[in-house]
Parts: sequence; structure tokens; C-alpha cells
Amino acid sequence: MTYTTSNPSSELVQAFRSLDVDQQLALFWFVYKEMGDSITPAAPGASTVSPEIAEGLFNQVKEMSHDEQLQVQRDLVSNKNTMITREYGALSDTTKLLFWYRLAQGMDSNTIIPMPPGYELNEQANNLLEQIKGLEFENQITLFRDVVGPMGVDPTTESHDESTGI
Repeated sequence: MTYTTSNPSSELVQAFRSLDVDQQLALFWFVYKEMGDSITPAAPGASTVSPEIAEGLFNQVKEMSHDEQLQVQRDLVSNKNTMITREYGALSDTTKLLFWYRLAQGMDSNTIIPMPPGYELNEQANNLLEQIKGLEFENQITLFRDVVGPMGVDPTTESHDESTGI
């Protein structure tokens, strides 16, 4: 017997990636604020997560100025070749998810650059948030792994970047 399964998150991943970098970061924040109690705690308990590694990378970012923290997040989303994006790129997708969870917690406590007061998602990002909230839990986790997985730079495949010297 054969059957076809569909991945409801694949279209949402494409929609997420079609947002500009700052809207992607804002959407992460709104997901954390609205659904953090149910989605993101799943990452720390997963069998493939490396909490010490995620925490180490988080601590590197935490020590930066707020402007540098924002730039790191933008670099991750846009796959800019930097030391931090390479370190991130070497992580498992579940550890990447935990890293973003830690960033959101840091934003909540103001150790990571917070969202500007009164910031609102654009219509496309807000519609995407509503669709994400309507997914079953497992599909939400799959979606976020699929979103964070390709972020950063895979150090095993990326060639030397003349602009960064890395």
C-alpha cells in the first residue's frame, strides 16, 4: 500500500523565508511571546540538543553590544559568513532551535537587544503567525527546525570569503 504525506510546514517555511530579515526576526519574537510556553521548551529536552553548546554561543552574543547582537541575528538569517554564523551552522537543528529560544529569553530580560516598544508585524508576517498558531504541535516544531536549520553558514561546505577573511 502506498500513500502520500504532505508537509504542511513546507509552504510556511517558504513564506517565512520570503519575509525580509527584520520581519523574520520579529516573527520569531512574536512566536516566542505568544506560543513560547508550548513550542520552545520542547527543544531543551530533545535528544539531539546540546544545551552547553547553545548556551556557549548565546553567551558570546550576550557579551556584545545591542547593535552587534542585532547584527549577529541578521547575519544568521541572511547566511553571512562570520565566525558566529559558522559556529551556529555546525549545530544540530534542535540545538539551533534552543539557541533561538535562549535569544528570545535574553530579549525578554533585556540581556539581548529587545524588540522596539510597540513594534507590529506587517500583514504578511501577521498572517503567517496566525497560520503557525493553527498548526498541530509536531508540525510547529518541524516548521521551526526547517526554518532555523539553513540559517548561518555550514563551515564544512562554505569556501573562503574574501570580504570577511573567513
